[in-house]
Amino acid sequence: MVIDGVEIPEDGASVDPADRALARAAVGDQRAFAELYDLLSARVFGLILRVLVDRSQSEEVLQEVFLEAWQTADSFDPDRGRARTWLLTIAHRRAVDRVRASQASRRRDLAVGTRDLVAPQPGVDDEVELMIDGTRAVRGLGELPEPQRRAIVLAYFGGYSQSEIAVLLGAPLGTIKSRIRDGLTRLRKEMEATR
Repeated sequence: MVIDGVEIPEDGASVDPADRALARAAVGDQRAFAELYDLLSARVFGLILRVLVDRSQSEEVLQEVFLEAWQTADSFDPDRGRARTWLLTIAHRRAVDRVRASQASRRRDLAVGTRDLVAPQPGVDDEVELMIDGTRAVRGLGELPEPQRRAIVLAYFGGYSQSEIAVLLGAPLGTIKSRIRDGLTRLRKEMEATR
């Protein structure tokens, strides 16, 4: 049987109205799609609501399901199942995805909240101590030999890897590693001496 240019198989039984509407929607028939929505939206919404419980989220997912159905209607194969089953499968998958996304969001929020409770925010005294340590570090850097200072500045303030520093300074990688290690040791001693 051909309806509006779409072939719908005849097997002696009457064709389900939802199957007929989806077949016509697959070729861009907007009225047929509206008919499909009228036929199945209540059942699809009921399934989504059972999974999500939240009515507003269920309404959003219902819109997503029918949008996906409109966009992929041409992929529906009537030989593999019915339109109702196809739409309910899409709805269940989308609802479960929404539950998983909500759970992941709650876990992230809980982790951030727990971290904030466990790790108190720095107070004024902590910030002053950091400024003093920063001043000591700058003074200590000034006391280092030029090769050590350049290697440390490139590594910690320039963000370069030790290999990149070796290329920039034209020195062997082992030499750069030694300059950074020795420079940090001297810097630590300088900062401890000025405490």
